[in-house]
Amino acid sequence: MKNLMQLTKRIGLGLALVCAVLLFGIQSTAEGATKASEPKPKSKTVPGSRLIVQRSPNFGTNLVVQVWIDGKKIANIPRDQHYGGMISAGRHSLTILALPNTLSRRATSIRVSVKPGKTYIYTAAWNRDRLILQPSWTYIPTHAVKPITEKRKPGN
Repeated sequence: MKNLMQLTKRIGLGLALVCAVLLFGIQSTAEGATKASEPKPKSKTVPGSRLIVQRSPNFGTNLVVQVWIDGKKIANIPRDQHYGGMISAGRHSLTILALPNTLSRRATSIRVSVKPGKTYIYTAAWNRDRLILQPSWTYIPTHAVKPITEKRKPGN
């Protein structure tokens, strides 16, 4: 009888120890899951804005609009296409040039103050024989061109 009491005591202590270990493990896992699922604070970067540069419908069949932002070539826009991309908030220079430039026309540039979260639409058009870039209220649905990315030379 004494042996049975000792055995029951040992089994009870063993079960209590196992339960304590399991409860501690479950609690630790739950705390880790809570920390992982908590939303991370957003970075304090200023959101960009959307920029669309499109061609007027009568721009010219065999002409391409070359687009530059702050002196960097961004896109070549052929017929029935447009450029659409993100631009950071702040002041920027938008420049366009019609190619091929057989009459040696100068590029047209405008300064734009971009506010975060806005959409800016500009249309390349002709005013008599002068290339202009004008703000637009309407978007002409066309295919988007892929932005030009600088290709790195092997070994650089």
